[in-house]
Amino acid sequence: MGKTLKRRAAFTALARALMAGARGGPSLGERLAALPRMIRATARGEYDGGLRLAMMTAATAYVVSPVDVVPELFLTVFGLVDDAVMVTWLAGSVLSETERFLEWEARRSSVIPGHVTP
Repeated sequence: MGKTLKRRAAFTALARALMAGARGGPSLGERLAALPRMIRATARGEYDGGLRLAMMTAATAYVVSPVDVVPELFLTVFGLVDDAVMVTWLAGSVLSETERFLEWEARRSSVIPGHVTP
């Protein structure tokens, strides 16, 4: 049941993120442009996206891995279903995490070190 909930959350995040651009949220281009900054901020320890980035990297490696070709050869359509689910989860996760990062960036730029803001 836990995997089903995670899958549902990823699909919901994907749908919400794709619709956000139409409702005035960050566009797909802004989100993709934020990806290198997010990786850099995570590597520096400024942003807390380490585990999420690791999961997204693992999902990308799984999808492009030549080892994953074996199930497609024997299971044909059923072997492609896991890739489709993984790609959908990955897209939803990337869109959701970049939106979270852009919000973090906006909050961070409004903070002045050494000053208390109401």
